[in-house]
Amino acid sequence: MIAVTGAAGFIGSNLVHRLANQGYELLLVDRTLSPAKSENLAGLPPHRFLWHDAFLAELQAGTVAPEVIFHLGACSRTTETNWEFLERNNVGYTQSLWTWCARHGRPFYYASSAATYGDGSRGFDDQTAPEDLQPLNLYGRSKNEFDRWALTQTECPPHWAGLKFFNVYGPREAHKGRMASVVWHTFKQISETGGMRLFRSNDPAVADGEQCRDFVFVDDCVEQTLWMWRHAPANGLYNSGTGRARSFLDLASAVFTAVGFKPNISFIDMPADIARQYQNFTQAEMSAIRIAGYDRPATMLEDGVARTIATLKRPATAA
Repeated sequence: MIAVTGAAGFIGSNLVHRLANQGYELLLVDRTLSPAKSENLAGLPPHRFLWHDAFLAELQAGTVAPEVIFHLGACSRTTETNWEFLERNNVGYTQSLWTWCARHGRPFYYASSAATYGDGSRGFDDQTAPEDLQPLNLYGRSKNEFDRWALTQTECPPHWAGLKFFNVYGPREAHKGRMASVVWHTFKQISETGGMRLFRSNDPAVADGEQCRDFVFVDDCVEQTLWMWRHAPANGLYNSGTGRARSFLDLASAVFTAVGFKPNISFIDMPADIARQYQNFTQAEMSAIRIAGYDRPATMLEDGVARTIATLKRPATAA
């Protein structure tokens, strides 16, 4: 049995569909199950589901014993201001799963985040020590705190990896709302208005729309996560991205092309709560996983966007 936390979430649901298609017995775990998240599990074969607190209780009672845990559940709101909640939910809960895996000899793979890199002034290298990073928000801090804790442990799972996911996009993210990818928001705005609004730059050195991200297709993240489990490279932190930054204008143009519309892009001021913690550039350093042996090429942005749009309802008419 394979356990996946955050199973109804974005990356988690894509992972469980891949594992189900490969015939694995699944134990799905999540904290909430809204109608939108429930849709992410549609089409799965019969499986067992547990709430996240019940899962931890059953592990500790010995009534469940998965062969591996993929821990993708967390509060991923970059605007979350309740540190006590994040410390309990993102740090303490993950520590409990780690400890169980260490004591029972089970592999453990968990979602870290590129938010740990802060403004990028110290680079985006997964070999940079967590204590040398300065996240811009409490979510990033919670992920960095666990990464830092994990690297100091002497009691460890037989194999473990923390995947630092960059700007992930793809199917099954509609439930994320404001936190969904720009691909999803662009599609939604085009469907409703025929156009797309991007944030103006908050840096005089960066033109509007030229802010860049390492946009990574969710299938690539799933592939990298499963590769970690099946190939067991050195324990540690690994970036999950493409290694190539692309602009928001590139992304928006790819969505317009995928839906058959002419580009119609305008700019709006960035909300204050986002501007305070905004990254104008991210690009994963991918050498660690490549040196370890992962050789699958990253999905090109235009291809990933086209595949994503194909899963969504297209606008009724093209301009």
